[in-house]
Amino acid sequence: MEHRTVGELMTRDVIHVRPDMAFKEIVKTLADNDVTAVPVVDSTGRPMGVVSEADLLRKSADQAGLAGLTPIPHLEAWERAKAEGARAEELMSAPAVCARADWNVVEAARLMEVQNVKRLPVVDETDKLVGIVSRRDLLRIFLRHDDAIREEIKRDVLDRTLGLAPSGVTVEVRDGQVTLSGSVEARSLIPVIERLCRSVDGVVSVSEHLRYATDDR
Repeated sequence: MEHRTVGELMTRDVIHVRPDMAFKEIVKTLADNDVTAVPVVDSTGRPMGVVSEADLLRKSADQAGLAGLTPIPHLEAWERAKAEGARAEELMSAPAVCARADWNVVEAARLMEVQNVKRLPVVDETDKLVGIVSRRDLLRIFLRHDDAIREEIKRDVLDRTLGLAPSGVTVEVRDGQVTLSGSVEARSLIPVIERLCRSVDGVVSVSEHLRYATDDR
């Protein structure tokens, strides 16, 4: 089984900005291109960081209210620097957390989770920007057709990986929800089949109704 790669899901025509781009120009770039964040790229094409709407909103959050009070009076030093920044290099979140095009969706999703980011600039072997992948892009695997999911389970999980007879286990897929029925030789095989099915791209859930000939647990 092979997970879909970042290269298959990423956006290749990446909207990006230079480190010296001014605040208002960044806002205009986001609005004109209907994106919520852009990589900041140096003169060699390497990502330095990412500037997002959240980064830019610190400017608004730091503005004094009608009573002369600052809505967020206890900003950390780095937050204060961003709120007072005027150029991309001062506003961006850095360093850039990047992915490679040959990573699979699991690796990319785990990095996003660990780093608490919503998107990853994608770089080549020289660390130059070649694309960007977002949470929305990774979720596209759940748009796979049920027939494609069923065929991958039958071919890659049951046949190639486990060597089971095609007639032994019936696979039904509806809206990404997999139902397994039929019989297998050993009881210990059932959780293995279930776990492997869950790892197939596009699978939402797995329900099994499998019988077994031998209780080897």
